[in-house]
Amino acid sequence: MTHQACTLEPHDHTHCASNVLSHADHLIAEQGLRMTPVRRATLEILLSRQKAMGAYEVLEKLAEQGYGNQPPVAYRALEFLVDNGLAHKVRRLNAFAACTQPETAHRPVFLICRDCDAVAEASSEPVQSALALAAAHEGFLIERVNVEVLGLCPTCQARE
Repeated sequence: MTHQACTLEPHDHTHCASNVLSHADHLIAEQGLRMTPVRRATLEILLSRQKAMGAYEVLEKLAEQGYGNQPPVAYRALEFLVDNGLAHKVRRLNAFAACTQPETAHRPVFLICRDCDAVAEASSEPVQSALALAAAHEGFLIERVNVEVLGLCPTCQARE
């Protein structure tokens, strides 16, 4: 299945979500893990919006679906999704976003709208290559990279 980028441009997000769920099911089965109902519901909740969501916001949505309202319910599901490359933590927002490229191992680059908090996962290849080159030049071993770019999405640009 080929990946079609999910952008900040207004579009029918249903197709993006469907692709991610399909890849998630395949990856989880391939790794011999279980996609429990609460984990799947958590991923669907994250995919329902193009914004990162805080753990308590996810918990509220899970509770509405009958999964309980205790914080560990959301935190365990989010941790599973992050650990298995199906979601990312967006540190600037202290929130989580579904991974839009779960079929490839990668380090995400987030484009975050400073006005509406919309989040898109951009192609990270050029950024990662530049970082690797700079690190190699300094003899530095990169262990973790978190790139978050703040700006304005097309919708908010049009409003200004």
